[in-house]
Amino acid sequence: MVGLVQNETIKLLRRRRFLVVVLILAILIPIFTYAQYRSVVTAQERMGTTDWRPLLTQQIVDMQNRLASSRLPEEWRDFIKVRIAQQQYYLDHDINPMAPGGPTFARGFMDQAISMFLPMIIVVLAVDLVSSEFSEGTVKLLLTRPVRRWKVLTSKYITLLLFTSLTVLTTLILAYLLSGVVFGYSGWDLPILTGFEVSGGELETSGAFMLPQWQFLLMQYGLGWFVCIVVATVTLMVSVLVRSAAAGMGIMMAALISGTILTQMASSWESSKYLFVVNLQLTDYLNGTLPPIKGMTLPFSLTVLSVWAIAALIIAYAAFIRRDVTS
Repeated sequence: MVGLVQNETIKLLRRRRFLVVVLILAILIPIFTYAQYRSVVTAQERMGTTDWRPLLTQQIVDMQNRLASSRLPEEWRDFIKVRIAQQQYYLDHDINPMAPGGPTFARGFMDQAISMFLPMIIVVLAVDLVSSEFSEGTVKLLLTRPVRRWKVLTSKYITLLLFTSLTVLTTLILAYLLSGVVFGYSGWDLPILTGFEVSGGELETSGAFMLPQWQFLLMQYGLGWFVCIVVATVTLMVSVLVRSAAAGMGIMMAALISGTILTQMASSWESSKYLFVVNLQLTDYLNGTLPPIKGMTLPFSLTVLSVWAIAALIIAYAAFIRRDVTS
């Protein structure tokens, strides 16, 4: 098995997919860093101060003004109410939720990237893991070797898990190092509030507690890693079922984009909470953000994602073992 994994690792590196992933991160993270920097500078110039308290107060006022609009959808009204309560909690307890620093940027980056950007990166890495064997004409040689087919697929899956984990780690390292040039590298011990719960559209703060930012980052990137593993597993299934890498890419991109749309529109379609793409934003549960559909919790989303991953593995193995390569 070790030899098979080494072989799959060499093949993946030769395709330079991981290099492409690293280059994408290395190019886009500085762009996001600059955008964040300009946002902070613009807010400070508008308020005429670098003190975070007036800035946070103004955010609360802006959200309260949005609530006054009669055209605001009810689900957005609930979301804004929860956000106001959370921001007010930070203000009352004199905690700056976005103190500048590389660790803070890495935290915010994962919040934004977990449901779309990182899954797309993983799709780029995994989509042709099996389908490339068909496009390159090596599938017959691969499946007629004196090795059980399940071992071949297992070696591919282990390799995918290794590179998926490496991608998440690389994301954290690059987000910290590149943003630190602008924001500085301090902030690992910054107190971060978590433990918020949303009940009936109201924010419950009785269970809120503080963690040093490094512990919060471990929890956050752990959830991000889990999401990436699930996406990688589903992509592996698609790569087994679809012989074209382009078709597999299209299927996964469509699924991820539709998931983003559904999280904004599916509050009245309760059954959509069983779709894996609606459950990708796991870090929202740490931040106390209103879930896209009432009743969704972190254990629920973890369970749904786990079921999808297990089902995808079963289908992938069944299809790969029974694959006819004579045609």
